[in-house]
Amino acid sequence: MVDNARRAYFMGIPMKHVSLVTLTFQNSALILIMHYSRIMPSAPGGRYLTSTAVLMNEIIKFLICSLVALHDQSSRDGPHTSWFTTATTVYNEVFKTDSWKLAIPAALYTLQNSLQYVAVSNLDAATFQVTYQLKILTTALFSVSMLGRKLSARRWVSLVLLTLGVAIVQLPSPAPDATGEGAKSTLKAIRDLIENRSATYDGIHKDNDPASQMNRSLGLSAVIVACTISGLAGVYFEKVLKGTSATLWVRNIQLSFYSLFPAFFIGVAWKDGAEIARRGFFDGYNGVVWTAIGFQALGGIVVALCVNYADNIAKNFATSISIILSCVASIFFFDFQLSMQFLIGSMIVLFATYLYSKTDEAKQPVYVPLEKTTTEPIYSPEQKPRLERVGSLRMNLAPSTALGISSPISERPRSPALFAKYAGEKRDD
Repeated sequence: MVDNARRAYFMGIPMKHVSLVTLTFQNSALILIMHYSRIMPSAPGGRYLTSTAVLMNEIIKFLICSLVALHDQSSRDGPHTSWFTTATTVYNEVFKTDSWKLAIPAALYTLQNSLQYVAVSNLDAATFQVTYQLKILTTALFSVSMLGRKLSARRWVSLVLLTLGVAIVQLPSPAPDATGEGAKSTLKAIRDLIENRSATYDGIHKDNDPASQMNRSLGLSAVIVACTISGLAGVYFEKVLKGTSATLWVRNIQLSFYSLFPAFFIGVAWKDGAEIARRGFFDGYNGVVWTAIGFQALGGIVVALCVNYADNIAKNFATSISIILSCVASIFFFDFQLSMQFLIGSMIVLFATYLYSKTDEAKQPVYVPLEKTTTEPIYSPEQKPRLERVGSLRMNLAPSTALGISSPISERPRSPALFAKYAGEKRDD
């Protein structure tokens, strides 16, 4: 099944290559567009609310996956099956008795998406991309603690290198860094983020001013928490679904459906409800915002396709390439200053990602041909060897035994092909 999927083609191009190129482009473009949507000059009414963007992302993802799941099920049912029957089948698959277990990872993923907006609002795209690779570390730690997995020494070394590389990237530049606010401003920003949940406090327009400085410490805190949540949600998702069977699209429908509730009730209604009632749901939206939402909705689908048609190692490789692309794009579009510590730290992170994803080379068994290279003699019907059946195992006695001659103990078995011929059997190969 997997091999057939990986041999699929799209317009003559292997789906493995299509999914990897798409994932690389999507990873790079998403962070750049999200970052720009949070720092670009805002509309007169104010900048868009991230809670509405998170909700729209889940709605779009839910609709796309539902349509694809219906089409996939319809192709399996055949042309004579009604759409109602197909829809009923998909509905029963999505809302199984144990599907409620996905509500926990869905809520975690929703919180992770919200923290991503906080991070890209306070970090440049390149720094966010590199730091976000800490999710490899958190996923590994949760896999060891929750699933009881054992990591090789090579992977532990790669995790240490990953942490070291991220730490080097976060070192302050020798030049004055306008984005660093210090611990005091970080605590104040976190307090404001919690207390001013409705976004109706005095001075909101000043805070939304594009000239407002980014808080690097707050962005780093958001990334670390998002990576922790990502690792926990991924491992919990794997633990819950271990041994269950469901299509790729059904899983995405389930996650998107259960993500709608925390995205709406906690994000939209509780956090920004008063501001949405005053300004409107889509206030501050423009083409850039819609593009960011579309790329984010596409992200989960592309990752799933990449794992389905390629493998997890190729996915991590595509992510590493996207880090380089984001770094180059940040230099050209956002005046990103490439420092020596960022370059060194990024190289360490990329190497650690490669080292962690590298598979252990298993020793290949040595095959020794047993069949003789010489041509087997043809025997008459009277000289055909006798066949003794022991259970389901057939043993071939040597021709010398059939002729009443004592056979040397060192004589090798006859050819398997000739044995099948004498036994009256048809070979499978």
